[in-house]
Amino acid sequence: MLKRSMIKIALPVVASALVLSACSSDDGDDGKTYTIGFQAGLSGENAQLGINEYNGAKLAVDQANASGKLPFKLKLEKSDDEASESKSPAAAQKLIDNSKVLAVVGPAFSGPTKASGKLYAAAKLATVSPSATNPALTDPANGFTSLLRGVPNDFAQGGGMATYYAQKLKLKKVLVVDDKSEYGVGLGGVAATELKKAGVEVVTESVPKGTPDYTSAATKVKNAGVDGMVYAGYYQDAAPFAKKLKEQGVSIPIISGDGTNDPKFIELAGDASNNWYLTCPCTDANVEAATKQFTADYTKAFNTAPSTYSAESFDLTNMVIEQIKGLDAAGTKITRELMLSKLKTAEYKGLTKTFKFDEKGEFAGAGIYLYQVKSGKIEYEGNIEQLAKS
Repeated sequence: MLKRSMIKIALPVVASALVLSACSSDDGDDGKTYTIGFQAGLSGENAQLGINEYNGAKLAVDQANASGKLPFKLKLEKSDDEASESKSPAAAQKLIDNSKVLAVVGPAFSGPTKASGKLYAAAKLATVSPSATNPALTDPANGFTSLLRGVPNDFAQGGGMATYYAQKLKLKKVLVVDDKSEYGVGLGGVAATELKKAGVEVVTESVPKGTPDYTSAATKVKNAGVDGMVYAGYYQDAAPFAKKLKEQGVSIPIISGDGTNDPKFIELAGDASNNWYLTCPCTDANVEAATKQFTADYTKAFNTAPSTYSAESFDLTNMVIEQIKGLDAAGTKITRELMLSKLKTAEYKGLTKTFKFDEKGEFAGAGIYLYQVKSGKIEYEGNIEQLAKS
């Protein structure tokens, strides 16, 4: 009886505390708070890629709130899809069910983007992805009417790989390996097609992500009689594959995409990662003059340097914030549908590039960049098309 009485007395106190806490954390000076959603894989395999983007988005929101220039507060609501297609719908639904979320930065990965595309479309909730590159995502037949891609797709990335291999390295026969993921199949397919167009003989192979032992795959590469390889997959699998390739004595040029382009690849693969080429429709925020201050701010905030898509996520979050600022200043009631409409036609000059979208939601621009692992570090080389012609 004593315990029951104590609970009855304590509950109203706790409830009052919760109400006070919610008011103090959510309300701006005039009581307005606008919420931006974020979806990516923040745990599980390849989580570092999602964390890079979350940190970029968080920095944008934190800086906007700290600027003292907004007559409202911003909130970033994250949802972890674990980079999983099966878990993406639930992660998306979490943001959709939060009626305060006006737009979403993400999803980060192509598979989860495909798995949640129709849910976001039905909710008329804009998703601005910094990194979902599978070309098929913006096909109108999918009905992903709320998807806006903030990055060149894999037609550009796969084409850049092919151009560099054919024109710069002058390779004659290339093995293209995909990891059977939405991203890997898309990138690998484009690379194979573009290599063939360039007159390069192509052999293809699929090695599912999560393969427990890459010995057999490495042996096939060694015996394939090729003078180059493309790996279309993520760093979590590229690393053990690289180790087995090194064990087998494979020394041909190997190129992989943005899914591998992260320091985690080197951490997991060790010196087996050396000399791998890596591409990305993103520049290196650590070396570009336009992102110098961003890099300093990011490093101070998170005690680590920005990595793949950190700066692009920062830019796209600021693009969303700019639309909110404009609508709020006009005294317009901001709805999801209105935000989607504004973002579809907006043009935003960010630190990394100018962002705008075509009628399908495709990024209206190009630019693929080459990196190479040298002595345990990912070194930025420059624009891949220019390098191929030099």
